[in-house]
Amino acid sequence: MPDVCVKICGLIRPEDAHHAADVGADYLGAILSEGFGRSVPAALAREFARPGGPPLVSVFVDEPTADVVAKARQVRASVLQLHGEESPAVLDELRGEGGWALWKAVRPRSSEELLRSADCYAEHADALLVDGWHRDLPGGGGAHFPWEVIEDIRGQLPSGLALVAAGGLTPDTVAEAVARLTPDVVDVSSGVESAPRQKDAAKVEAFIQAARA
Repeated sequence: MPDVCVKICGLIRPEDAHHAADVGADYLGAILSEGFGRSVPAALAREFARPGGPPLVSVFVDEPTADVVAKARQVRASVLQLHGEESPAVLDELRGEGGWALWKAVRPRSSEELLRSADCYAEHADALLVDGWHRDLPGGGGAHFPWEVIEDIRGQLPSGLALVAAGGLTPDTVAEAVARLTPDVVDVSSGVESAPRQKDAAKVEAFIQAARA
């Protein structure tokens, strides 16, 4: 795999997921919790990932463990991305239910907050996803986070905890984000859309190319 991996999230249509895979995405993301702008039913998300293609990341927000497990198994998820207030104990419970990786999303507004989150989840998650803080949304709203939150303490993050940078990235900003933050994965949703819920094929390609420039 390349030095930085790319996740295209908030996918709504199988054809968009397949295009993202064909042009080099490393992960495909589907929001399986209901009530969000890009939520999709598990039966549809199951069509996103193809054999031998990028793994599917299933996104959940404070769902009961049994529901997360049932949906994740239905779509054959490789990664569970938890975007709510899930505790380390919840991650441990999910770890015991399947062979998937666990990504925990956080929305720090300071380096100190990020370090506390890293300490909290380092022994329980495989990756920490840093998203922009939004008053009304748990993520996916295109909210930026101040890059210095990571930049100032990047070397202090646990070495075994991968870093996923999200929050307001676009084809025009992702190269700088990669250079400044050295993330393991960059994650984009609204930044590659021509309209809400509509992925733009050219923007998806441009984002992937810029991330690896």
